[in-house]
Amino acid sequence: MHQETAGITAQSTSHFPHFSVLLSATPRSARLARLLTDAHLRDWGYDSEAARHVVAELAANAVTHGRVPGRDFRLAFHVVGHTLRIEVTDTRSDRLPQHQRPSPDAESGRGLLLVEALADRWGVSEDRFPRKTVWAELRLTAPEPEI
Repeated sequence: MHQETAGITAQSTSHFPHFSVLLSATPRSARLARLLTDAHLRDWGYDSEAARHVVAELAANAVTHGRVPGRDFRLAFHVVGHTLRIEVTDTRSDRLPQHQRPSPDAESGRGLLLVEALADRWGVSEDRFPRKTVWAELRLTAPEPEI
């Protein structure tokens, strides 16, 4: 039986809410990554529109450009202070993200431009071979106090 998710870790404390999940490198899992991000951030009281878009792009890149058959990718994110750090780790450290100049009529090739526009900072950390982590940080609006 194919298992879509494995190793889910979620914790929501007032000091350090964080979430981590291992997902199969499929388009379905890229969509699931976006939905999980939305659900957890809403649960923690944060607006998640920009984060959803960033996760969608990073997860799609992991599935499209970072995929190795039989290997998963990891989505992790945490909030410190009101900064969200999103990390997507895949197993293709030989293929680092690069800006592309898509033609005006191209249907793809703008993902990193979108990440750059929405995130306050982003980058790539090379991990132990054969992994890399593409990360992005976004400032979040403080959650409304519960009444």
